[in-house]
Amino acid sequence: MTEAQAIINARRKLIHTLRTHHTKTAEGGCGVIGIIGTEVIPGKTIIRSCEQMRNRGNGKGGGVAACGLFPPEYKKHTALHIAYLDESIRSSVEKKFITAVFDVVYREQQATIDDYRDVGLSIPPPRVVRYFVEPKSDLLDDFMIKHGIGDRQAARDEFVFQNSFRLNYHYYAHAHQPQAFVLSHGCDLMILKSVGYAEQVARYYRLEETKAHIWIGHQRYPTRGRVWHPGGAHPFPGLNEALVHNGDFANYYAVTEYLRARGILPLFVTDTEVSALLFDFYARVLNYPLEYIIEALAPTPEGDFERLSKRRQRIYRALQVAHIHGSPDGPWFFILGRHEPQTGINQLIGITDVSMLRPQVFSLVTGPQNSYGIIASEKQAIDACLEELSTQDDRVQPVADYYWNARGGSCSDGGHLSILWYPIRAVFHSRFGINSVTKSSERASSDQ
Repeated sequence: MTEAQAIINARRKLIHTLRTHHTKTAEGGCGVIGIIGTEVIPGKTIIRSCEQMRNRGNGKGGGVAACGLFPPEYKKHTALHIAYLDESIRSSVEKKFITAVFDVVYREQQATIDDYRDVGLSIPPPRVVRYFVEPKSDLLDDFMIKHGIGDRQAARDEFVFQNSFRLNYHYYAHAHQPQAFVLSHGCDLMILKSVGYAEQVARYYRLEETKAHIWIGHQRYPTRGRVWHPGGAHPFPGLNEALVHNGDFANYYAVTEYLRARGILPLFVTDTEVSALLFDFYARVLNYPLEYIIEALAPTPEGDFERLSKRRQRIYRALQVAHIHGSPDGPWFFILGRHEPQTGINQLIGITDVSMLRPQVFSLVTGPQNSYGIIASEKQAIDACLEELSTQDDRVQPVADYYWNARGGSCSDGGHLSILWYPIRAVFHSRFGINSVTKSSERASSDQ
């Protein structure tokens, strides 16, 4: 039995008696942005960009995530962030889901301003506590034996994932009144979100001077889930990645059934959570390389499929047969901030549906000493980001060196993905090339 099958079997046991409700709401649009740098970036940069996208939200949800932000002594530990909607249950949560299962290396409360109304919020954000943890060794040993997972790192990650699921089910999805939920549970990763606009949330949690290699932000215009609740806001975690999403799945229920068949039960009733769960399943459980993850999410359409090499056609056909029922259908665009604990590499990834039904712009600033990549749903958010960066560092110009769009359905650049790696010097995955990149000093062409 493979590690993946062992994990899937373990998850089926976890959820086989559980039920959740599915709801439908109207379609809407959101604002998304991601920033990556070879040097750390202050949080005020993402605040400036989110302010520029304020018109793409409606104040019912906003949030930010950061990767590559914690001191070296904490980078290898799981940074478990829990949002307490009811602070009276904190001791109960810690007793059952923290100290009983983890060795706590360090814990701290996320700093906040004194009064949430000072930044324009109308609903108190949750109190957030951060725990740097490691699974208790004896419990992890038992978990490996019980579920037949032979690889200790794979078992450790799944142990964290399943513990967060239980916490979210008990204190959020199944609770009469939501009391607490896991914001994020990855290494060197943090998610903060609430009801309001993204820049308000960031200011409330005093992120202006917090520095990270990656920031992503989201202005929410709700389409699914608890419309007016912190748990429905973005970003959503996989494990070591945070995802924001602009769009709406036409086949949301079918995708949740695809996940349920593999032992994954979404709890927040939003297609963004489903997106993060899909990515984590392909990346961590099935251990797919990034190219295969993209093909599973966004299958290459027929015309471009015929232009692929015979070898790649065989691989893609197998991926499509295996995962077509889990492929999101409809307009969508994802931005992910991702950390790989084994390598220490941080990644910023943008993925669009093959028909390019949601707006997306990519840009790259290259320099001899520092470089930045930015992905957003609109160019004015990129402009705001670069203006802010240029005020902080006179080596950064307010205009990017390159701008481009991911080309939906293209066999030449993968069709669905443009990717920025940290370090930035390794910018493009070998599959994608730079033939859809336009130098800012040259005339842009939509079919380049």
